[in-house]
Amino acid sequence: MKAVDWIDGTVRFIDQTLLPAEERFVITNDIQVIAEAIRSLRIRGAPAIGVAAAFGLVLGLRSPDSPDGSSLALRFDRAARLLGSTRPTAVNLFNVLNRMRGVLQAVSGVGDREAIQQLEREARVIQAEDIEACHRIGELGAALLNAGTSVLTHCNAGALATAGDGTALSVVTTAHRQGKIRQVYVDETRPLFQGARLTSWELLRAGIEVVLITDSTAASVLREGRVQAVIVGADRIAANGDTANKVGTYPLAVLAQRHNVPMYVAAPVSTLDPHTLTGNDIPIEERDPSEVTQVAGIRIAPEGVRTYTPAFDVTPHELISAIITDRGVLRPPYDAGIAGVLRKP
Repeated sequence: MKAVDWIDGTVRFIDQTLLPAEERFVITNDIQVIAEAIRSLRIRGAPAIGVAAAFGLVLGLRSPDSPDGSSLALRFDRAARLLGSTRPTAVNLFNVLNRMRGVLQAVSGVGDREAIQQLEREARVIQAEDIEACHRIGELGAALLNAGTSVLTHCNAGALATAGDGTALSVVTTAHRQGKIRQVYVDETRPLFQGARLTSWELLRAGIEVVLITDSTAASVLREGRVQAVIVGADRIAANGDTANKVGTYPLAVLAQRHNVPMYVAAPVSTLDPHTLTGNDIPIEERDPSEVTQVAGIRIAPEGVRTYTPAFDVTPHELISAIITDRGVLRPPYDAGIAGVLRKP
């Protein structure tokens, strides 16, 4: 199951807003559809967003020439602005846009058709790199777990969030194949229930025992010693190791430290952001109030109530036991480790 794929010049993605009730794939050659899908969480997860954006750029440039006769560079700028406006927190998106811009600049002077072909090849490379990164994260992360481990996770950091097997869930599925996983506790992950809808769905398909809990039950699960590790993904990791992930991750990290349970963050190097010094500098997306006041279209809060709807929170680096990347497992001090892995080819 690939969350996002490139098939015969089109993008094919699974509509994650319909899961688990319906498994519907969308096939499109329209960049506007890709942008809307990212914004509406039909495509979600930082690595998957990056891959979708790479292919979306190609779609935008392959569409008929602009009626105003714009150059390829100007059309690229418009496409990049459209995609860049969808989700401000996930750094993979902006890393991909900058990488694709670099390819376009490197092939300046060739015809538009050849330039677009080069961009398509680069998008395929980005997809392949993410698949391999997921595999490496799984192998490196599984090595940290002992036999008989129960894990707690939050939101969805599986195949649905990447081009490969996932980040945090790649650790889980790899360790499961090695006979190490007893069961996985999954936070439902309010307000959009990505844990209940998506992570539970993925783990059940993988034959892994799942225990679904409300977000507020996590404290009791940790206090009662039911889990031996907390493993989550990330949408952006600052230069000092502060980590932005789905809102609700920060309290999990506080609870994990209180109960002496290791807190692992799993993410590819494409999620590392050396230009953002600390978590205070990470832009935090705010979502539509209806995502809090409604559940599945049914209003649960009174009209007129005010809401605060950040999509992410920031976990300070001192609460993180290790960051599992595709280039190695990082331990404190994270600033040196992050700078080191980013220097690796």
